Parts: sequence; C-alpha cells; structure tokens
Amino acid sequence: MTESQDLAAVAAAASAAAGPFADASPADRARALVAVADALDAAADELVSIAMRETGLGEPRLRGELTRTSVQLRLFAETVLDGTYLDVRIDDADPDFVLGARAEVRRMLVPVGPVVNFAASNFPFAFSVAGGDTASALAAGCPVVLKAHPGHPELSRATAATVRDALAAAGLPDGVFQLVEGVEAGVAILQDPRIRAASFTGSLRAGRHLADLAAARPSPIPFYGELGSVNPVFVTRAAIDERAAELAAGYVASVSGSAGQLCTKPGVVFVPAGAEAADRLVARVAEAAAGLAEHRLLNPGITRGFAARRGEVLGAPGVVAVAEGALRVDADEQGWATPTILRVSLDDFRASREQLAEEAFGPLSILVEVPDGADLADLVDEFLEGELTATVHLGADEASGAEHDASRALVRALADRVGRVLVGGWPTGVAVTPAMQHGGPWPATTDAGGSTSVGTAAISRFLRPVAYQSVPDALLPPALQDANPWNVPQRRSPAGQSRGWGATAAAAIA
Repeated sequence: MTESQDLAAVAAAASAAAGPFADASPADRARALVAVADALDAAADELVSIAMRETGLGEPRLRGELTRTSVQLRLFAETVLDGTYLDVRIDDADPDFVLGARAEVRRMLVPVGPVVNFAASNFPFAFSVAGGDTASALAAGCPVVLKAHPGHPELSRATAATVRDALAAAGLPDGVFQLVEGVEAGVAILQDPRIRAASFTGSLRAGRHLADLAAARPSPIPFYGELGSVNPVFVTRAAIDERAAELAAGYVASVSGSAGQLCTKPGVVFVPAGAEAADRLVARVAEAAAGLAEHRLLNPGITRGFAARRGEVLGAPGVVAVAEGALRVDADEQGWATPTILRVSLDDFRASREQLAEEAFGPLSILVEVPDGADLADLVDEFLEGELTATVHLGADEASGAEHDASRALVRALADRVGRVLVGGWPTGVAVTPAMQHGGPWPATTDAGGSTSVGTAAISRFLRPVAYQSVPDALLPPALQDANPWNVPQRRSPAGQSRGWGATAAAAIA
C-alpha cells in the first residue's frame, strides 16, 4: 500500500522527470527500452516462479508471456528509432501562398506527460507492470506511474524493481517509472493534476468508474480503458461441412485456454440450426471438451464472479449443456474450473439477451443456433454493441463464389462494431505487430476514437500535437530543426506548392 502522503511525492517525481525524459534522444530512449527487455529476460526464472505461485497460470504460458513482454519492448525501441510516429510536418514560409502569405509552420507529436497505468490481473506480464501500456508510454517519452494489481502483488514489486534498475542503469532520470499499490492510491494518483493520461485493463464496472473520475477532473484527461468483450463468432454451414472436427478443437482450445480468462475469448458462437452438420459440430465440441483437466482461476474475486455468471447463464430458459463443466472452490476460496459450453436457440437467446449476451470471464461459451435463411449481417445489427473482435468461419468458396455478397456484407457489418475482424482462426492470441488493433467501440473500450493497446500504434495514445509558427530553428525541438539531429522522417510542403493543389486530383478523375 502506498501511503497517501507519499503520492504527492510520486506525482512530483513523475512531473519533474517529464521534461528531461521527453528531451531524451531516440537512441537513448530505445537503449532504455532494450535494457528493460534484457533485464526481464535475465530475471525470468525468478519472476515466472513468483507468477506461478500467485496466479495459478502454468509455466509455459507465463514464460511465453514474459517473452512477449520483452519482445514488445524491443519492438517499441525500433519504433522510437524509426521516428515516423512523431508525424513531423514542415510548411515552408510562402509569400505566394494561394490564400495569402503563409508563415512557416512546423508540427510534430510530443509526449503528453506523466501517465498512470492500471495493471491487469489476467496477464501478469504482458498487461501488467512492464506490459504494453507501460512500454508504449515509455516509448512515447512519458513517465509511468504503475498501479499494481492486487492479484499478484509480490510479482508486481519484483517486476517493478527490475524495470526501475534497468532504467536507472540506462541513465534515465528518477521518476520515469514508479509503482503504487492499493485502490485508494490508484484513485488518488488518477486525480492528481500532474497526471496527463491513464490506461486500464479490467472490468466494465471498475473501468467506467475510473473513466468517469478522469473525465470529472477540473482538467479532464484521456482515459484508455479496455473493459471486456464477448467476441462473437459466426460459423457457416459450409465451414462445418468441410472441417467440423477442426472447428470444434479450435473453439474448445480458445474457450478453455488460461481458464477462459482472456478478453478475446469467444463467448458467443452463431451456428446453423437443425442440420446434420450442426449436430456433428456440437458432438465434436462435446468430445473436445470431455476430459479436460481443471484449471485454477486467477484469484478468489474472479472465482466468485465466474460462479455467479455461470449460474445465471445455466439458469436461463432454453439453455442446454453441451459440456456442463464444473467449478470447484478450495479452502482458500480459489476456484478450479473446467469449461462450460452451452447451446440455445436464437429465439431463446433473443428472449434472454441481457442474461446471456454479457461477458463471462472464465471458461464459458454459448452456441446460438440460427435458423436457415437468417441474415447474419442482421444479427450483427441486432446483438452487437462494441467488441474487441469478431470471427467468421466460411467454406472454401464463400469468400469468392456465389456466397461472396453475403460474406462481404457480414464482414462489413462486423467492421462497424469491432476492432479486429478475423476470417478463420480464433480470436485468442493477440500478435504483437505493427498492424495489430486491440480495441473497439464502447463498451469494449472507453475510447471512441479507436485506439489500440497492442502494436506500435499504441504509442499514439500518449502523444499530442504541437505546431510551432515562425519559431527560430535554434528554439525548435530537434525533430523539427533543419539539421534534423534525431534523423527522423520530415514531411515538407515547399513554397509555391499551393498553386498546383487539385491538379493531380483533376487528372485522376478526368
């Protein structure tokens, strides 16, 4: 627990570090990110051991997640050195500008300042202390105050010490990275006027509360919250005819992996009803789920939430178990679960929508049986709000053959409601790549602008634009100077260009 009297010192240290950190060269910032990645890799045995004890997650999963954490730090180091993310634009002074004389204007993105990051429970490395939000904020040049998750306190402290030591050894100023603990401390630091942005991964209830606090400040700040998703899947009859066993195995693996405690777990799967192929898929799903070993849930709070949600879904009219699963609670109130997979008709799903269409954080998913002739794009309009992902499984000819129009309409409808559309595969497993989008419309996230918390575009959350008009070169940031000492891409609009605006477009449309 961080004492309240210490929080002012934490915010002051972050604020004091903001200027020097923003001024650090791309090479220095990249070097620091790589140093953190190296330090995490070197401490892997100790950190994974702590994580196994505190979270119940298995060693292979945790080692893979720690590798992902160091990889994304290195990816952001490359992003910083590339410099494209700064979006440097230079308009030369132009006395012959078509609308009247134009002054010189130079624009770039700059760090927003200190950021508070609320760590997640279900990814104790990749979305926690040194995870994607921390990596992207540090890459942007923003000091980070990390609010630790109570589900893995010892791991949080050990990881934070590793990060702090690596940053200090790389020569970064004190205050660039700090850890606070406790609900009250998290709320208080969020409301400190020196904090300029916040990120969060967790429940809709907690995220909405924090987002409202951020918006209600005397000076509101951006709040990037990832709040959950049911990640709908649409499976066509042709897909089942071609690969029922493969679909069933992939589905069950996606639902049961990490005990279903993933924000991209497929919670609702729309399948064709009343066909031999559909019954075969259901049978294959039951076979794939049978005999799976129980998996520990992350903590007692998640166990209680899953137990309540599972009971609510099982009690809904028309719901039938495909794999009933089980939940065992031990003397320490830790839960151990096997997957619960259910089936329900579209009419019953529609009648109990509020009861069935919300996220169940744990190994539970629902197969919704859709009658022949139903327009899947219409189901998107009826049932989807905002989701992180949506997946479509098609037959081999449905993307280009006679069913092309229906498939295209479905994909277009999904793109209007989700952050990532998949054709084939399963949504669990979010690749750390430049093009990845991990976000979505409300209520999947709080950001209507469509930011991402995974991939190099995540850096944009912690930057803001500043234009410099007629500022002497010696007073400009390095990225805007003519000498360009940071060697970043500069997009220049030379004098005289405005007289030709529209000519290229006119030629293209002629």
